[in-house]
Amino acid sequence: MVLTAARDIDGATQAAQCVTQVHERLVDFLRAGLTLTDVDKCVAESLEALGCRSAFLRYTIPGHPPYPSHSCLSVNDCIVHGTHLSHTDPLKPGDLLSIDVGVLRDGWVGDAAWTYAIEHATDEALALMQCGRESLRRGVEAIQPGRPLIDWAKAVQEYVEGECGYHLVRGLGGHGYGRKLHGPPFVSNVIPVNQFEWPDAWKIFEPGLLIAVEPMLAIGTPDTTNNHRKWPIHTADGSLSVHYEADVMVSEDGPINLTVGMESLPDIVGV
Repeated sequence: MVLTAARDIDGATQAAQCVTQVHERLVDFLRAGLTLTDVDKCVAESLEALGCRSAFLRYTIPGHPPYPSHSCLSVNDCIVHGTHLSHTDPLKPGDLLSIDVGVLRDGWVGDAAWTYAIEHATDEALALMQCGRESLRRGVEAIQPGRPLIDWAKAVQEYVEGECGYHLVRGLGGHGYGRKLHGPPFVSNVIPVNQFEWPDAWKIFEPGLLIAVEPMLAIGTPDTTNNHRKWPIHTADGSLSVHYEADVMVSEDGPINLTVGMESLPDIVGV
């Protein structure tokens, strides 16, 4: 969606800020011993307190049942789309929990994710998290008006795979949004190997464009498995993964990160 009216820009900004506020509330709530049901209930209560509702609950795509949770809750090797029913063990120290929060506020969507370590993180896990955070920052900097979408992928892939030696998950990426949760363009995290792999690669970052950009990284593989098209998507080799996502509006002067407050979220919670 391309925004031009000030009231629309304000609506999108307010929705994105609600996402940030939900994550800030989660930071104080998350700890070992909680179940994903507990976490999803906290998200639901936070959304209600902010005058929002979940953009994910009962969301449908072809081949899947309606999404059952208020948020996406993905533990360790689960990359994205984990539900509150997909991991029933209580969270334990050292777990990585990626939380994707989507809100609907006054007709506008906000959609952003962060990964948290419960109580502590191994050196390997912390390095993966820091790479994910930095890849998001570098990618957002590459979003410049008049430049092609592939600039985002170049910045992210060169850092994650070239400098850090981790893997960007294939087949998943960011998207346009606005009054709907998902829309064009698709924003791949990797450079296409042929012109048919990512048709939107040479589309231009147009002023007013709203996009949710989201690097998804894994330690061991770029490949995934999702158990016969159920919602959760896991790394194919069971290795750790992280997920970071920001809402960005392209302006004539460069990118505006509408979820900028999330950059101050901690890596480790529950200590």
